[in-house]
Amino acid sequence: MAELIRFAEVRGGLRAEVAEQAAFAVLPIGAVEWHGPHLPFGTDVILASEFASRIRGDFTAVLFPAMPYSACPGKTSGHEGTIAIRPEVALAYLCDVLQGIVESGFERVLVLNGHDANMSMARAAMEWVSGKRRASFLLVNWFQLLSPAETSHLFTGHNGRGHGGPFEASAVWSFTPESVDTDGVPDLPPRPALDTDRPHVLVESYPSPWDGWSGYVSQANRAKGDELVDGALDRLAEVLHAWIASPRTDPPRVIGDR
Repeated sequence: MAELIRFAEVRGGLRAEVAEQAAFAVLPIGAVEWHGPHLPFGTDVILASEFASRIRGDFTAVLFPAMPYSACPGKTSGHEGTIAIRPEVALAYLCDVLQGIVESGFERVLVLNGHDANMSMARAAMEWVSGKRRASFLLVNWFQLLSPAETSHLFTGHNGRGHGGPFEASAVWSFTPESVDTDGVPDLPPRPALDTDRPHVLVESYPSPWDGWSGYVSQANRAKGDELVDGALDRLAEVLHAWIASPRTDPPRVIGDR
């Protein structure tokens, strides 16, 4: 287990010392969003925060408070309990947070994401801040740490992925078992993928079948979640060690410099 220092608990006079000893800072980002009747509204925040707090490796990292609110897609923003932030507001907010972390003395920042809709926004924010400040940003989506092939033995009929599906539900079950209740929740067979192997992004207001979640929820359980979490944490450690071992982000030599 890595040594984690919670930045919110650091006294002002120790900030520079803490930044100096840390290999990187960690910012969990999620959303407050409907995931069906079986999962909590804070599912994405729980997953990002819990993975962040359990990072493995031989290093010291500084954990920043999670970013709980974000933009949400149309297919969930109409459901009760979802708090959807306008994309331009969420992007500007994340830009300011990342810039503030860098200006606090952290050159490397891990953005640990639990919300699919954050992916493009996080990259845009990291690109923008890296053009203003010397920094190395790493975006890791917990749900991509294990490939469908690596978890195929856990689910039948489908790979378990999808909003509020058994893959996500099992992971939440591992971290906060008291917050999950799948009793009586119907299985919603995931919509078949488009009949093409070309890369694409499909966004729809009302996909079908859909009720704010989809998937064979009955296949979720804590044991599967424990296996998913353990494997994902191992993969995350591999990524982090490769990142730390990479060269520093020294600025390029500008033409005319001597």
